[in-house]
Amino acid sequence: MSAAVRVAVLGAAGRMGRAIVRTLSETEGANLAAAVDRPGGPVLGQDAGALAGIAPLGIAVGGAPPEPGVADVWIDFSSAAATVANAQAASAAGAGLVVGTTGLAPDDRATLDRASHKIPVVLAPNMSVGVNLLLKLVADAARALGPDYDLEIVETHHRHKRDAPSGTALRLAEALCEATGRDLGTAARYERHGDIGPRTAQEIGVQTLRGGDVVGDHTVFFLGQGERIEITHRASSRDTFARGAVRAALWLAQRGPGLYDMRDVLRLK
Repeated sequence: MSAAVRVAVLGAAGRMGRAIVRTLSETEGANLAAAVDRPGGPVLGQDAGALAGIAPLGIAVGGAPPEPGVADVWIDFSSAAATVANAQAASAAGAGLVVGTTGLAPDDRATLDRASHKIPVVLAPNMSVGVNLLLKLVADAARALGPDYDLEIVETHHRHKRDAPSGTALRLAEALCEATGRDLGTAARYERHGDIGPRTAQEIGVQTLRGGDVVGDHTVFFLGQGERIEITHRASSRDTFARGAVRAALWLAQRGPGLYDMRDVLRLK
């Protein structure tokens, strides 16, 4: 029997971090090796299992990335600034890296790309199996329907989410652009207000709603003459993202250096 994959969770005190710790405790072939949160945070020293609402795991939450050799794969759901530093540390430690942090700037992504030359990296704004299937479905639909259908995206998240639009909504817009030969920089329309004139054929609206405790809803509209098609994914629990992240970590442990996404993990390409 092969040894269990040793996983470190970065951002362990957050909603997603706690869900990942719980999922790891239930996953055969994976063990929690380290739990990390921001330096000086209020949870440092607490048991990661107890913090996640399960039995103690004997792993205390630390304030610095794991030492080399402690974990095979790091799962990072922290912040954009922390993720950049974590990518550099993972590269130096020779550990694989799964990144679910959203709100990354182009320079942040460039850092991850450089790290992927030395270590395997999975970068995905949404680890859900269903959302990654959604990416394929909307691209297929856009190609099949053609230019006579207008494309719009609406996403809804809880009131505490800081970045907008969501990383998933942006990835959906990218998938539509890839399928239709458009450039996201010129096609995306993030707001409409006042006398804006008629809609152009090339634009893709990306609209944001925030409120309550919504885990994450995304709908892609294909609006034609006399009909419309709506493809929707609704997440009712963060556990679906946690399961995807752990699945990505187990897959990544068997891979060489490179930059991957969840479609690679799920063989959807």
